[in-house]
Amino acid sequence: MSSTNPAIKALGEIALRVRDLDSMQRFYQDVVGLELMRRFETSAFFRIAEGFAGHTQILALFDRTNRDPHPPERARSTVDHLAFTIALADYDSEKRRLEGLGVAVSTSEHAWVRWRSIYFQDPEGNTVELVCHDPSVG
Repeated sequence: MSSTNPAIKALGEIALRVRDLDSMQRFYQDVVGLELMRRFETSAFFRIAEGFAGHTQILALFDRTNRDPHPPERARSTVDHLAFTIALADYDSEKRRLEGLGVAVSTSEHAWVRWRSIYFQDPEGNTVELVCHDPSVG
């Protein structure tokens, strides 16, 4: 499986605290299809896209299990979901690819902005969204 997913186009930067860095790294590398830029002992950085003015768009995972005695609980976290922009032309193939990997997906249309979304969860329960603009929605 390729480690770069050409369907993902944009995300500024987001960092998540994680309990199991290894499984979260495998998920974002093998299921979402992001390129691992660098793995450190307690963190992993993934390339989303080239970004702007030399700042690569990234997703960072930080293992906080040994450094944070009270890691955030889902009910107290301010993270609702992560959204990656994909092209409309990639929507169906990405849905089929995820389903082929055994990932449970749901879909939604957001008429007010003409977006079509695919939703699924990472190993720690964060909701991940692949979203595209679809002029036919609405």
